Amino acid sequence: MWAAHPLDEADGPLPTVASLYLGASGVVWTFHELAHAGLVDLRRDWAPVALQLAERYPSQPDFQDLVSGPVPSLLMGAAGVLLVAHTLAPAAWQEEQLLDAVRANVENPSLELMWGSPGTMIAARVMADRTGTDTWQQAWRESADELWAQWRGDLWAQDLYGKTVEYIGPAHGFAGNVLALAQGELLDAERRSELEQRAIATVSAYAERDRGLCQWPPVSKPFQRREQAIRTQWCHGAPGMVASLAGLAPDDEQLTELLLEGGELTWRAGPLRKGAGLCHGTAGNGYAFLKLLERTGDELWLERARAFAMHAAEQVEQARAEHGRGRHTLWTGDLGAALYLQDCIAGSTGFPTLDYF
Repeated sequence: MWAAHPLDEADGPLPTVASLYLGASGVVWTFHELAHAGLVDLRRDWAPVALQLAERYPSQPDFQDLVSGPVPSLLMGAAGVLLVAHTLAPAAWQEEQLLDAVRANVENPSLELMWGSPGTMIAARVMADRTGTDTWQQAWRESADELWAQWRGDLWAQDLYGKTVEYIGPAHGFAGNVLALAQGELLDAERRSELEQRAIATVSAYAERDRGLCQWPPVSKPFQRREQAIRTQWCHGAPGMVASLAGLAPDDEQLTELLLEGGELTWRAGPLRKGAGLCHGTAGNGYAFLKLLERTGDELWLERARAFAMHAAEQVEQARAEHGRGRHTLWTGDLGAALYLQDCIAGSTGFPTLDYF
Protein backbone atom coordinates (compact mmCIF):
# COMPACT_ATOMS: atom_id res chain seq x y z
CA MET A 1 0.00 0.00 0.00
CA TRP A 2 1.11 3.56 -0.64
CA ALA A 3 0.32 6.56 1.53
CA ALA A 4 -2.06 9.12 0.05
CA HIS A 5 -0.57 12.17 -1.61
CA PRO A 6 -1.50 15.60 -0.17
CA LEU A 7 -3.17 16.55 -3.46
CA ASP A 8 -5.48 13.54 -3.12
CA GLU A 9 -6.49 14.59 0.38
CA ALA A 10 -8.13 17.91 -0.50
CA ASP A 11 -11.41 16.66 0.99
CA GLY A 12 -9.80 15.24 4.13
CA PRO A 13 -7.47 12.41 5.20
CA LEU A 14 -7.45 9.38 2.93
CA PRO A 15 -6.52 5.99 4.40
CA THR A 16 -4.40 3.64 2.35
CA VAL A 17 -6.42 2.43 -0.62
CA ALA A 18 -6.49 -0.92 -2.43
CA SER A 19 -8.68 -0.19 -5.45
CA LEU A 20 -7.77 0.77 -8.98
CA TYR A 21 -8.42 4.51 -9.21
CA LEU A 22 -6.41 5.82 -6.23
CA GLY A 23 -4.96 2.67 -4.75
CA ALA A 24 -2.36 -0.04 -4.73
CA SER A 25 -4.00 -2.24 -7.37
CA GLY A 26 -3.62 0.53 -9.92
CA VAL A 27 0.06 0.92 -9.06
CA VAL A 28 0.75 -2.81 -9.27
CA TRP A 29 -1.06 -3.10 -12.60
CA THR A 30 0.97 -0.21 -14.02
CA PHE A 31 4.22 -1.88 -12.92
CA HIS A 32 3.08 -5.01 -14.77
CA GLU A 33 2.23 -3.05 -17.93
CA LEU A 34 5.51 -1.14 -18.00
CA ALA A 35 7.52 -4.29 -17.40
CA HIS A 36 5.61 -6.11 -20.15
CA ALA A 37 6.51 -3.25 -22.52
CA GLY A 38 10.19 -3.64 -21.61
CA LEU A 39 10.42 -0.14 -20.12
CA VAL A 40 11.21 -1.07 -16.51
CA ASP A 41 12.98 -3.86 -14.64
CA LEU A 42 10.96 -4.76 -11.56
CA ARG A 43 12.82 -5.30 -8.30
CA ARG A 44 10.24 -7.74 -6.92
CA ASP A 45 7.42 -10.03 -7.93
CA TRP A 46 4.19 -8.07 -7.47
CA ALA A 47 1.82 -11.01 -8.02
CA PRO A 48 1.66 -11.88 -4.28
CA VAL A 49 0.76 -8.26 -3.52
CA ALA A 50 -2.02 -8.31 -6.12
CA LEU A 51 -3.37 -11.52 -4.58
CA GLN A 52 -3.18 -10.12 -1.06
CA LEU A 53 -5.10 -6.99 -2.10
CA ALA A 54 -7.86 -9.11 -3.64
CA GLU A 55 -8.06 -11.33 -0.56
CA ARG A 56 -8.19 -8.44 1.93
CA TYR A 57 -10.55 -6.11 0.10
CA PRO A 58 -13.86 -7.75 1.26
CA SER A 59 -12.92 -7.29 4.93
CA GLN A 60 -11.05 -3.98 4.51
CA PRO A 61 -12.86 -2.05 1.77
CA ASP A 62 -12.00 1.47 0.66
CA PHE A 63 -13.94 4.75 0.95
CA GLN A 64 -16.07 3.92 3.97
CA ASP A 65 -16.87 7.62 4.33
CA LEU A 66 -18.76 7.38 1.03
CA VAL A 67 -20.13 3.83 0.99
CA SER A 68 -20.94 1.10 3.47
CA GLY A 69 -18.95 -2.09 3.07
CA PRO A 70 -17.26 -3.47 -0.05
CA VAL A 71 -18.60 -2.37 -3.44
CA PRO A 72 -18.39 -4.25 -6.77
CA SER A 73 -17.22 -1.34 -8.96
CA LEU A 74 -14.31 -1.38 -11.41
CA LEU A 75 -12.43 1.79 -10.46
CA MET A 76 -13.42 2.14 -6.81
CA GLY A 77 -14.08 -1.41 -5.64
CA ALA A 78 -13.77 -5.17 -5.90
CA ALA A 79 -13.91 -5.68 -9.67
CA GLY A 80 -10.76 -3.68 -10.35
CA VAL A 81 -8.82 -5.31 -7.51
CA LEU A 82 -9.82 -8.78 -8.73
CA LEU A 83 -9.04 -7.96 -12.34
CA VAL A 84 -5.50 -6.92 -11.41
CA ALA A 85 -5.00 -10.12 -9.42
CA HIS A 86 -6.29 -12.15 -12.37
CA THR A 87 -3.88 -10.31 -14.68
CA LEU A 88 -0.81 -11.14 -12.59
CA ALA A 89 -1.75 -14.48 -11.07
CA PRO A 90 -5.00 -15.87 -12.55
CA ALA A 91 -7.06 -18.30 -10.49
CA ALA A 92 -10.56 -19.72 -10.64
CA TRP A 93 -11.64 -18.08 -7.35
CA GLN A 94 -10.95 -14.65 -8.81
CA GLU A 95 -13.17 -15.38 -11.80
CA GLU A 96 -15.97 -16.54 -9.52
CA GLN A 97 -15.79 -13.46 -7.31
CA LEU A 98 -15.43 -11.13 -10.29
CA LEU A 99 -18.48 -12.63 -11.96
CA ASP A 100 -20.41 -12.11 -8.72
CA ALA A 101 -19.25 -8.46 -8.66
CA VAL A 102 -20.37 -7.83 -12.24
CA ARG A 103 -23.80 -9.31 -11.58
CA ALA A 104 -24.15 -7.51 -8.25
CA ASN A 105 -23.64 -4.20 -10.05
CA VAL A 106 -26.28 -4.62 -12.77
CA GLU A 107 -28.88 -2.40 -11.08
CA ASN A 108 -26.51 0.07 -9.44
CA PRO A 109 -28.44 3.39 -9.56
CA SER A 110 -25.32 5.47 -10.21
CA LEU A 111 -25.45 4.53 -13.91
CA GLU A 112 -21.88 5.66 -14.52
CA LEU A 113 -18.36 4.39 -15.06
CA MET A 114 -16.59 4.78 -11.71
CA TRP A 115 -19.09 3.12 -9.40
CA GLY A 116 -21.79 1.66 -11.65
CA SER A 117 -22.46 -1.05 -14.19
CA PRO A 118 -20.61 0.57 -17.13
CA GLY A 119 -17.36 0.00 -15.26
CA THR A 120 -18.11 -3.62 -14.44
CA MET A 121 -19.24 -4.11 -18.06
CA ILE A 122 -15.66 -3.27 -19.01
CA ALA A 123 -14.45 -5.93 -16.56
CA ALA A 124 -16.87 -8.46 -18.11
CA ARG A 125 -15.68 -7.57 -21.61
CA VAL A 126 -12.04 -8.08 -20.57
CA MET A 127 -12.88 -11.48 -19.08
CA ALA A 128 -14.89 -12.46 -22.16
CA ASP A 129 -11.79 -11.74 -24.25
CA ARG A 130 -9.55 -13.69 -21.87
CA THR A 131 -11.73 -16.75 -21.44
CA GLY A 132 -13.76 -16.85 -24.65
CA THR A 133 -16.73 -18.14 -22.66
CA ASP A 134 -20.40 -17.30 -23.13
CA THR A 135 -20.75 -16.78 -19.37
CA TRP A 136 -18.93 -13.46 -19.48
CA GLN A 137 -20.66 -12.31 -22.63
CA GLN A 138 -24.01 -13.02 -20.97
CA ALA A 139 -22.95 -11.14 -17.84
CA TRP A 140 -22.02 -8.16 -20.04
CA ARG A 141 -25.40 -8.30 -21.79
CA GLU A 142 -27.30 -8.37 -18.50
CA SER A 143 -25.72 -5.06 -17.53
CA ALA A 144 -26.05 -3.66 -21.05
CA ASP A 145 -29.77 -4.47 -21.16
CA GLU A 146 -30.40 -2.71 -17.86
CA LEU A 147 -28.27 0.29 -18.83
CA TRP A 148 -30.13 0.52 -22.14
CA ALA A 149 -33.49 0.35 -20.36
CA GLN A 150 -32.45 3.29 -18.17
CA TRP A 151 -31.51 5.42 -21.21
CA ARG A 152 -34.86 7.17 -21.41
CA GLY A 153 -33.88 10.53 -22.83
CA ASP A 154 -30.75 11.89 -24.41
CA LEU A 155 -28.73 11.29 -21.20
CA TRP A 156 -28.78 8.99 -18.21
CA ALA A 157 -29.72 10.31 -14.77
CA GLN A 158 -27.04 9.55 -12.15
CA ASP A 159 -28.04 8.88 -8.55
CA LEU A 160 -24.68 9.75 -7.06
CA TYR A 161 -23.38 11.12 -3.76
CA GLY A 162 -26.90 11.93 -2.58
CA LYS A 163 -27.91 13.89 -5.69
CA THR A 164 -29.58 13.15 -9.00
CA VAL A 165 -27.57 14.69 -11.84
CA GLU A 166 -27.27 14.19 -15.58
CA TYR A 167 -23.53 14.15 -16.30
CA ILE A 168 -22.28 14.44 -19.87
CA GLY A 169 -18.60 13.44 -19.61
CA PRO A 170 -17.01 10.00 -19.21
CA ALA A 171 -16.19 9.75 -15.51
CA HIS A 172 -19.74 9.90 -14.23
CA GLY A 173 -22.04 10.10 -17.22
CA PHE A 174 -23.08 9.78 -20.82
CA ALA A 175 -19.72 9.44 -22.59
CA GLY A 176 -18.48 6.69 -20.28
CA ASN A 177 -21.73 4.76 -20.67
CA VAL A 178 -21.56 4.97 -24.46
CA LEU A 179 -17.94 3.82 -24.34
CA ALA A 180 -18.89 0.76 -22.30
CA LEU A 181 -21.79 -0.11 -24.60
CA ALA A 182 -19.74 0.34 -27.77
CA GLN A 183 -16.75 -1.81 -26.80
CA GLY A 184 -16.09 -5.35 -27.88
CA GLU A 185 -18.75 -5.65 -30.58
CA LEU A 186 -21.09 -7.31 -28.09
CA LEU A 187 -24.14 -5.30 -29.14
CA ASP A 188 -26.24 -6.69 -31.97
CA ALA A 189 -26.20 -4.73 -35.24
CA GLU A 190 -29.58 -3.06 -34.72
CA ARG A 191 -28.78 -1.81 -31.24
CA ARG A 192 -25.29 -0.75 -32.34
CA SER A 193 -26.82 1.42 -35.05
CA GLU A 194 -29.26 2.96 -32.60
CA LEU A 195 -26.45 3.59 -30.10
CA GLU A 196 -24.49 5.52 -32.70
CA GLN A 197 -27.48 7.56 -33.86
CA ARG A 198 -28.59 8.50 -30.35
CA ALA A 199 -25.06 9.22 -29.16
CA ILE A 200 -24.28 11.50 -32.10
CA ALA A 201 -27.55 13.37 -31.56
CA THR A 202 -26.70 13.93 -27.88
CA VAL A 203 -23.09 14.94 -28.57
CA SER A 204 -24.37 17.47 -31.10
CA ALA A 205 -27.15 18.78 -28.87
CA TYR A 206 -24.85 19.65 -25.97
CA ALA A 207 -21.87 20.85 -28.04
CA GLU A 208 -20.91 24.48 -27.48
CA ARG A 209 -19.12 25.61 -30.64
CA ASP A 210 -17.25 28.77 -31.53
CA ARG A 211 -14.88 29.45 -34.43
CA GLY A 212 -13.59 25.94 -34.92
CA LEU A 213 -13.56 24.98 -31.23
CA CYS A 214 -15.99 22.77 -29.31
CA GLN A 215 -16.65 22.26 -25.60
CA TRP A 216 -19.21 20.33 -23.58
CA PRO A 217 -20.54 21.33 -20.15
CA PRO A 218 -20.21 18.86 -17.26
CA VAL A 219 -23.97 18.57 -16.62
CA SER A 220 -27.15 19.05 -18.60
CA LYS A 221 -29.24 21.30 -16.37
CA PRO A 222 -28.39 25.03 -16.47
CA PHE A 223 -29.20 25.51 -12.77
CA GLN A 224 -26.77 22.70 -11.84
CA ARG A 225 -24.00 24.25 -13.91
CA ARG A 226 -23.63 26.94 -11.28
CA GLU A 227 -22.20 24.22 -9.05
CA GLN A 228 -20.19 22.58 -11.85
CA ALA A 229 -17.61 24.89 -13.42
CA ILE A 230 -16.71 24.36 -17.07
CA ARG A 231 -13.59 22.19 -17.21
CA THR A 232 -11.27 21.03 -19.95
CA GLN A 233 -10.10 17.64 -18.69
CA TRP A 234 -10.77 13.95 -19.16
CA CYS A 235 -13.50 13.59 -16.55
CA HIS A 236 -15.48 16.68 -17.60
CA GLY A 237 -15.13 18.53 -20.87
CA ALA A 238 -13.82 18.18 -24.40
CA PRO A 239 -10.76 15.94 -23.80
CA GLY A 240 -12.80 13.16 -22.21
CA MET A 241 -15.59 13.45 -24.77
CA VAL A 242 -13.06 13.08 -27.59
CA ALA A 243 -11.14 10.25 -25.93
CA SER A 244 -14.32 8.31 -25.13
CA LEU A 245 -16.22 8.75 -28.39
CA ALA A 246 -13.53 8.85 -31.09
CA GLY A 247 -14.02 5.16 -31.82
CA LEU A 248 -17.74 5.57 -32.44
CA ALA A 249 -19.18 5.69 -35.98
CA PRO A 250 -15.78 6.24 -37.64
CA ASP A 251 -17.29 7.30 -40.98
CA ASP A 252 -19.70 9.88 -39.58
CA GLU A 253 -18.48 13.28 -40.77
CA GLN A 254 -20.62 15.26 -38.32
CA LEU A 255 -19.14 13.44 -35.31
CA THR A 256 -15.62 13.69 -36.73
CA GLU A 257 -15.98 17.47 -37.10
CA LEU A 258 -17.15 17.87 -33.51
CA LEU A 259 -14.36 15.67 -32.17
CA LEU A 260 -11.72 17.54 -34.16
CA GLU A 261 -13.01 20.83 -32.76
CA GLY A 262 -12.87 19.33 -29.27
CA GLY A 263 -9.30 18.24 -29.90
CA GLU A 264 -8.38 21.71 -31.12
CA LEU A 265 -9.87 23.24 -27.97
CA THR A 266 -7.83 20.81 -25.85
CA TRP A 267 -4.65 21.80 -27.68
CA ARG A 268 -5.23 25.54 -27.42
CA ALA A 269 -6.15 25.28 -23.74
CA GLY A 270 -2.77 23.68 -23.11
CA PRO A 271 -1.57 21.30 -20.39
CA LEU A 272 -3.50 21.33 -17.13
CA ARG A 273 -2.21 23.09 -14.03
CA LYS A 274 -3.81 20.39 -11.88
CA GLY A 275 -1.00 17.96 -12.63
CA ALA A 276 0.12 15.19 -14.94
CA GLY A 277 -2.44 12.44 -14.28
CA LEU A 278 -5.25 10.82 -16.24
CA CYS A 279 -8.50 11.93 -14.67
CA HIS A 280 -7.84 15.66 -14.47
CA GLY A 281 -4.32 16.12 -15.74
CA THR A 282 -2.16 16.61 -18.78
CA ALA A 283 -1.85 12.89 -19.61
CA GLY A 284 -5.60 12.37 -19.62
CA ASN A 285 -6.06 15.33 -21.95
CA GLY A 286 -3.34 14.02 -24.23
CA TYR A 287 -5.27 10.83 -24.91
CA ALA A 288 -7.72 12.96 -26.90
CA PHE A 289 -4.90 13.53 -29.38
CA LEU A 290 -3.99 9.84 -29.56
CA LYS A 291 -7.63 8.99 -30.22
CA LEU A 292 -7.81 11.55 -33.02
CA LEU A 293 -4.65 10.02 -34.49
CA GLU A 294 -6.49 6.70 -34.61
CA ARG A 295 -9.66 8.21 -36.09
CA THR A 296 -8.05 10.42 -38.73
CA GLY A 297 -4.56 9.04 -39.35
CA ASP A 298 -3.22 12.59 -39.14
CA GLU A 299 0.26 12.57 -37.59
CA LEU A 300 -0.31 16.12 -36.29
CA TRP A 301 -2.21 14.58 -33.39
CA LEU A 302 0.71 12.32 -32.46
CA GLU A 303 3.02 15.35 -32.45
CA ARG A 304 0.63 17.16 -30.15
CA ALA A 305 0.27 14.10 -27.91
CA ARG A 306 4.04 13.88 -27.53
CA ALA A 307 4.31 17.58 -26.74
CA PHE A 308 1.83 17.07 -23.91
CA ALA A 309 3.78 13.99 -22.81
CA MET A 310 7.00 15.96 -22.36
CA HIS A 311 5.13 18.57 -20.37
CA ALA A 312 3.55 15.85 -18.20
CA ALA A 313 6.99 14.38 -17.47
CA GLU A 314 8.23 17.80 -16.39
CA GLN A 315 5.15 18.26 -14.19
CA VAL A 316 5.91 14.97 -12.41
CA GLU A 317 9.45 16.13 -11.69
CA GLN A 318 8.32 19.54 -10.47
CA ALA A 319 5.64 18.06 -8.22
CA ARG A 320 8.12 15.63 -6.66
CA ALA A 321 10.49 18.49 -5.93
CA GLU A 322 7.67 20.53 -4.38
CA HIS A 323 6.16 17.78 -2.23
CA GLY A 324 9.25 15.70 -1.57
CA ARG A 325 7.57 12.53 -2.83
CA GLY A 326 5.76 11.00 -5.76
CA ARG A 327 2.01 10.79 -6.30
CA HIS A 328 1.61 7.03 -6.34
CA THR A 329 -1.74 6.57 -8.06
CA LEU A 330 -2.85 5.38 -11.48
CA TRP A 331 -5.65 7.82 -12.24
CA THR A 332 -4.53 11.02 -10.52
CA GLY A 333 -0.76 10.72 -10.33
CA ASP A 334 2.60 9.64 -11.68
CA LEU A 335 1.62 6.13 -12.80
CA GLY A 336 -0.98 7.36 -15.28
CA ALA A 337 1.58 9.79 -16.67
CA ALA A 338 4.06 6.92 -17.12
CA LEU A 339 1.52 4.90 -19.10
CA TYR A 340 0.79 7.94 -21.26
CA LEU A 341 4.51 8.32 -22.00
CA GLN A 342 4.60 4.64 -22.97
CA ASP A 343 1.69 5.08 -25.38
CA CYS A 344 3.24 8.18 -26.93
CA ILE A 345 6.48 6.27 -27.54
CA ALA A 346 4.59 3.41 -29.19
CA GLY A 347 1.91 5.51 -30.89
CA SER A 348 -0.69 3.39 -29.09
CA THR A 349 -4.18 4.82 -28.68
CA GLY A 350 -5.84 2.74 -25.96
CA PHE A 351 -6.81 4.42 -22.69
CA PRO A 352 -5.45 2.56 -19.63
CA THR A 353 -7.91 0.20 -17.88
CA LEU A 354 -10.83 1.34 -20.06
CA ASP A 355 -9.59 0.24 -23.50
CA TYR A 356 -6.99 -2.30 -22.45
CA PHE A 357 -6.23 -4.33 -19.35
